[in-house]
Formats: sequence, C-alpha cells, structure tokens
Amino acid sequence: MSDLTKIMLSADETGFARAAKLWTSGGLVAFPTETVYGLGADARDDLAVAKIFEAKERPTFNPLIVHVASIAAAQELVHWNDDADRLAQAFWPGPLTLVLPLKDLAGISPLVTAGKDTLAVRMPAHPVAQALLAAFQGPIAAPSANPSGRISPTLAAHVAEGLGTSVDGIVDGGASDVGVESTIAGLFDAPTLLRPGGLPLEAIEAAIGTPLKTLSGQIANDDLTAPGQLASHYAPGAKVRLNATKAEDAEVMLGFGDVAGDLTLSASGDLREAAANLFHHLHHLDKMGAQGIAVAPVPNHGLGLAINDRLSRAAAPRGL
Repeated sequence: MSDLTKIMLSADETGFARAAKLWTSGGLVAFPTETVYGLGADARDDLAVAKIFEAKERPTFNPLIVHVASIAAAQELVHWNDDADRLAQAFWPGPLTLVLPLKDLAGISPLVTAGKDTLAVRMPAHPVAQALLAAFQGPIAAPSANPSGRISPTLAAHVAEGLGTSVDGIVDGGASDVGVESTIAGLFDAPTLLRPGGLPLEAIEAAIGTPLKTLSGQIANDDLTAPGQLASHYAPGAKVRLNATKAEDAEVMLGFGDVAGDLTLSASGDLREAAANLFHHLHHLDKMGAQGIAVAPVPNHGLGLAINDRLSRAAAPRGL
C-alpha cells in the first residue's frame, strides 16, 4: 500500500470521523467543496494553521477563508450586519465568502487573518464539506489544496499530485461542480468585490440592492484583505497567453466557443460549463509538456469575470 493510499479517506461516516479526529489532533485534511478542494485545519489552532502555510509554501501575509457549518456559526466569529444577512440568506450554503470585522473573543488564530481585524467566512454547499464540518463542530481554515500560486485542484487526484503526503488525509468527494473559487465580498466598509468567483457579481448586487465597489490596480502585500488577490496566482508550469485565436509553435490551445482547442472550456460558449472545466483543463494541458498554453477569449461578464480573473493571474509574470 502506497503512502498516498493510506491518506485517502472515504466520503462516508467512517471517513468523516477520521477527518474530524485528524483536525482535532492538529492535522491537515483536504476535502471537496463545490468550488475547489480545500486544505483544512482547525482555525483556532496556531500550529495547525501554520502547517497549511508550510504545506502550500504560502506567504503568511495572504489570509485564509474559514469554513463554517451554519450562519449561526459565522455570527459567533464576526460582527454581522444587514448586508451579510441578506447575502447569507440568499446564497449560503454556496460559493460566496463574506469578509467582516472579527470579534475580539472569536478565538481564531491570527495566522488565519494575517494579523488583520477582519475574517473571511463561508458556508460551503458540497454535501461532503457539510458532513465534515458537522462531524468536527468547529471552524475550519481552508485555502485551495495546491502548492501556492499553482492551478487550483478540482479533483482529489490533483491534491495528491500537488501536495502528496504533506497532508494527513484527503477526502475524495468527486469533481468540484463550480470549478472556480468562491466570490469574496467585503462588508467591513462599503460593500466591495474583493475577488470574483463562482457567484456572479450581478447576483450579489441584486440581493443587496446596490452596486459593489471594485478594487483597481495591484494590491500591496500588506493590504491584502482576502485570498486570491496576488498578482501571480493559479499558474501552470507552462506560460499562459490570453485572448488567442490559435496556438503558436510549442503551445497547446485552450478553446472557448467558436475558437477550438486541444481542450475546450465550452464549445457552446456556456460560462458555467467553462468555469467548471477551467482548472481541470489547465491541469491536463500543463501535463502535455508544451512550453505555453494559448487561451481563447472569454466574455467578461457573469462567471466570465471570475474566469478571466483567474486566467489573468495565471498569465502574470511569476514572482509577483
């Protein structure tokens, strides 16, 4: 039996109990959400959270999202407000993260918040994630379960390939349905879009009845308020070229709509299908060994906003 086989956990009561036990003892467990797979640890345990940063080689100035089992559990950690209530009632459980002021006695490790006074929280919709949170009965800090800056994982196999035995357990819950990370809305000041993601901006604005502010320009490391704001992120090993209509020499093609490719995000131009396929296809194309990946244009509305955000960060110069 290989070491990886030993850490694979079944998506059933036995696996959930084992994962909860690992979390209680300060371990790391990767698990599926509807967006991507997360690398989870007890958000109250400094040493356990430090292991996340070590396993991912993630910079400690980059905050983490805390996953909770209910709205009530989130309210124990952050100062709730009317906008948070409207959005949680409309979209939780689901691919939406809310950033709110942290309560003084929340007990969350300062590593989770990167020392800031706000906390990112969300209630995932994946039934396996919900079962795990119910079994653990506590907040779980969980960024995407991949080496920092690389392609996010949408399958348990991606986690095993990227992190291997640096984790204590991997719960295999099948493919992530949404395929891109959660949308992050900051509600600690004027409602602000901190990261586009699996819930369209338009849906959030309709729910709160006002446009969201958006961030512009590159964000300094000390000013990061949410995950996924680094300029270079979600990157494959191959160089990424955007808005291409055909591949050049030594490139493979990621198509969309009328632009065909070696793999296609959605031949019909369906943005939901494209989001679900994005990271899975990037993983596959990267393994083909080409020097570059050419990507067809994707409309910049609805879920296309999140897709283009991830692609622009994947194409950014490395080390930013």
